[in-house]
Amino acid sequence: MAPPLPGPLAHLAPLLSHYGYWAVGGVVFVEDFGVPAPGETILIAAGVYAGAGQLDVVAVALIAFAAAVVGDNIGYLVGHFGGRAFVHRWGRYIFLTPERFAKAEQFFGRHGGKIVVVARFVEGLRQANGIIAGTTGMHWLRFLAFNALGAALWVGLWVSLAYAAGTHIGTVYDEVRRYEVYVLVVLGVLVVALIVRHLLRRRRRED
Repeated sequence: MAPPLPGPLAHLAPLLSHYGYWAVGGVVFVEDFGVPAPGETILIAAGVYAGAGQLDVVAVALIAFAAAVVGDNIGYLVGHFGGRAFVHRWGRYIFLTPERFAKAEQFFGRHGGKIVVVARFVEGLRQANGIIAGTTGMHWLRFLAFNALGAALWVGLWVSLAYAAGTHIGTVYDEVRRYEVYVLVVLGVLVVALIVRHLLRRRRRED
């Protein structure tokens, strides 16, 4: 019998019970090319089910990894062939405004590969990751390599934690979410520092 899922995972129980691996692959897949979907949450819930013997943990990890990589590559194609005009027209439906997109493009231009990996763990960036990489002209093979690395780390972290923690995953999830805030703050400070450095360099050149 499947274990009761705690707090923020409970609403996914019917989906996992009825569709199992298909639910994991489908939700992770659509989230990764921009559709707002609970990809990370269903990955954790599937890990709990695997820990209870309802799903195979290796199958969950492989399916989630494949769905994440393929989904992000579809996002890359959307960005590459649709371009900025496409994103500016439709991006607002996934909360990717022109202002946010412009800032993300600048950041990708400087730190593309590293950001592709880090973005996997950040809500919002995870969904727009492939699209932005495509519009900024990142080489596809480079994107594929860093994206696969990020997907492997992301899937490995959440599936391992959920599988080990079982029905206590609610506590673990809350703790990781709490530290995620600090990660976002550090990233924000880094962005500001890079912008300030750029402005100072430009002022020196003008002087």
